[in-house]
Amino acid sequence: MAEFNELYARAQYYDIALGRDIRREVRFVTDLFRSLTGRPLGSVLEIACGPGYHTRAFAKAGVTATGLDLRPEMVAFAGQRAREDGVNATWIAADMRDFTLPKPVDAIITMYDALDCLADQDDVIAHFRNVAANLTPDGLYVLEFTHPHDTGFADYGSFRYEGERDGTRVIVEWATNNPSYHPLTMIADVEVVMRVIEGGKERTFVDRASERMFTTPEIAAVARLSGALRLDRAFGDFDLARPLDAGPPPRRMILALRPVGR
Repeated sequence: MAEFNELYARAQYYDIALGRDIRREVRFVTDLFRSLTGRPLGSVLEIACGPGYHTRAFAKAGVTATGLDLRPEMVAFAGQRAREDGVNATWIAADMRDFTLPKPVDAIITMYDALDCLADQDDVIAHFRNVAANLTPDGLYVLEFTHPHDTGFADYGSFRYEGERDGTRVIVEWATNNPSYHPLTMIADVEVVMRVIEGGKERTFVDRASERMFTTPEIAAVARLSGALRLDRAFGDFDLARPLDAGPPPRRMILALRPVGR
């Protein structure tokens, strides 16, 4: 499983550049769960939680929330931010392919294209089975990806993120090596450059990792292969009224999966 270790190990800098307003996303998951089940969302797990944006927001809303990340640095940082905010949440350092919660949760979310680190098909199947095993019978799994209009085989695209806090400015440039996806493996070798301007000095960190591109039909097929999840619906943004299409921005690819039998 490929990881951008130079980037993700520096949680405080990642947070400055990659933070975003996720209130709309939390409402989307909450409303989608209620529309599917007829009951309020009671518990949620955020996989690859990073600084724990969604975990903390759900906890503030009164939902029992857990954040899981492979990087201990991210888990420690997320826990610190939660304590600063007076938020009660649970934090776990674990692999998304192999984890066990104390009890199943109503919803699991994997945002920020985080599934793309699973380059091997068997890893995705193991992940889906693990997710299903930790969901309530009427549970919901929500995946967020970059919209296919904005990245693809012919053009991976380039992305820039930046922010400033307390005199520290962080710039993250994604795909500086002009990568492309291999048509057989659907994997791209992606370079990311992080620049940190702090205390009058600039430091640069360069990272590379493999990223996998997923399509909606592939997710549906692998879910069927897992025998544990099925694709329920697809959205073009964090909007219940917007189906997945090639419409104008803002756009994302949001896939909702449910345990088999629901």
